[in-house]
Amino acid sequence: MAIKKYSDKWLVDVYPNGRAGKRVRKTFSTKIEASRFEKFVLSAAHEGKEWNPGGRDTRSLSELILVWYKTKGSYLKDGPRRKKCLLDISEWLGNPRGSELTAKKFTEYLSYKTESGISEKTINNHLGYINAIYNYLESIGEISYPNPLAKIKPIKIDEKELSWLTIDQIKHLLKIIEDFSKNPHVLLLTKICLATGARWSEAEGLKLRHVRDGKVSFHGTKSGKSRSVPVSDELFQEIERHLREWGEFSFSLSAFRRALDQSGIQLPKGQAAHVLRHSFASHFMMNGGNILTLQKVLGHSSVMVTMRYSHLSFDYLSDAMKLNPMGKINDSK
Repeated sequence: MAIKKYSDKWLVDVYPNGRAGKRVRKTFSTKIEASRFEKFVLSAAHEGKEWNPGGRDTRSLSELILVWYKTKGSYLKDGPRRKKCLLDISEWLGNPRGSELTAKKFTEYLSYKTESGISEKTINNHLGYINAIYNYLESIGEISYPNPLAKIKPIKIDEKELSWLTIDQIKHLLKIIEDFSKNPHVLLLTKICLATGARWSEAEGLKLRHVRDGKVSFHGTKSGKSRSVPVSDELFQEIERHLREWGEFSFSLSAFRRALDQSGIQLPKGQAAHVLRHSFASHFMMNGGNILTLQKVLGHSSVMVTMRYSHLSFDYLSDAMKLNPMGKINDSK
């Protein structure tokens, strides 16, 4: 037995040096304190340190960030980038003790970022990153105090308009790329994204070994899960030929952006890189596709993300036309 609950207390019962050694038993009011004590006696009892569960945690915020990174952040796909962001935040805050950071001080940081023109989504991300640090460290017993930012609410963000290309716009864009782009990869990458709903970076990451049995397989995706999508015989053969000749795709997003600008197609800010994926999903639903199938094809971890396209469903639009009150009035004439 290591930690067990007795009545309203938590009992630590361990043998730091094995069954032949001294038995250590101690009760605590919370499981967090018990976990901290267990960890202490197992790793540092031989040093003769004095245990003080009520001792003040003097570690700085940057130290807590590094503890988080070592135990969890380094395993995340965006771990290194997130660590840098967190350390930058800590520096702006003056690198306070983690136990002394206040909601008031952090809202000053959020206000500064807002006034600096940082997007609301990025600001919410920063709040979420710091919250994740405290919540995780508390959950593993690394800190014994609650998250000081728990009551700060993220900014409510209006859902962005998702732009997609019409068939005529797609034809026009492909023609522009074919006639004017000097990049050898951008035309095929555009076709792949339109045919599979892949993110641009996923399409660029394709290798010949990922093209098999009439399907293309995407790895290293945003969700961390691989997925395969069937393509037409014509596109499959074109991808195979291209990768046999070139070995792999090179970075081509800039070439795509230039072609998009040259086409004259107007899009909301920040949607150029995703317009092909949105176009695939939008046409999929307008042509009668199933929302759960679309979720799997796009690789969304939750169907709630995919639901942003549900309003384009043919059945949805047809019902809106048939079931509105004006339709009933017209039918009665």
